Amino acid sequence: MINKKSSKLKRGFFVSTKFEKKVWQACQRIPKGKVSTYKLIARAIGKPKAYRAVGNALNKNPYSPKVPCHRVVRSDGFIGGFARGKKNKIKILKKEGLLFNKSKILLLNRYL
Repeated sequence: MINKKSSKLKRGFFVSTKFEKKVWQACQRIPKGKVSTYKLIARAIGKPKAYRAVGNALNKNPYSPKVPCHRVVRSDGFIGGFARGKKNKIKILKKEGLLFNKSKILLLNRYL
């Protein structure tokens, strides 16, 4: 049995928590060519210590690319996780104009 509070398909419908919806809505406000951090998203939704939970919610994002979870990175500029792999996340962000040194965004503050 699937827990109604989880982000799983139940009879063809996607069930998500209020927290996940808030994360996805905050993520939608990140413009192309910019990024945010897991910590900043957590603050924006009123849960400043929930940055790891933000990452988990983004990993369950069923609305990609409409909800651009690839635009959320770690506070230290490293890429963080991505359901379709870190290489794909870097590729997408490079197409949006971000500069990298391996898997770290250069001049992070320029893109926040």
